[in-house]
Amino acid sequence: MPKKEQKDKTGSTGRFGSRYGTRVRERVKEVEERTKGLHQCPECRSKKVKRAGSGIWKCNRCGAKFSAKAHTPATTPIKKEVTPETEVEENHEADEKEESE
Repeated sequence: MPKKEQKDKTGSTGRFGSRYGTRVRERVKEVEERTKGLHQCPECRSKKVKRAGSGIWKCNRCGAKFSAKAHTPATTPIKKEVTPETEVEENHEADEKEESE
């Protein structure tokens, strides 16, 4: 019976050989695959974002450059704050009603 061919499990961590242990090499492999892969652009929504530097990401389609996490461009959306103008107007109207009574 012929032997089955072994699949290449090492990937980018093959450079470590048998050093550092299996779990460490697996974790490094996961991080490197996540880092070097293509990600979605927050501007144009295409999967063309690549890492330009530590925490710097660039979209090859629209040219958008932005900062995010070191290994993934996952950014948390910024919540819009209530503008002080709308609060002031609401409070001002309530004060006028109280004064007129």
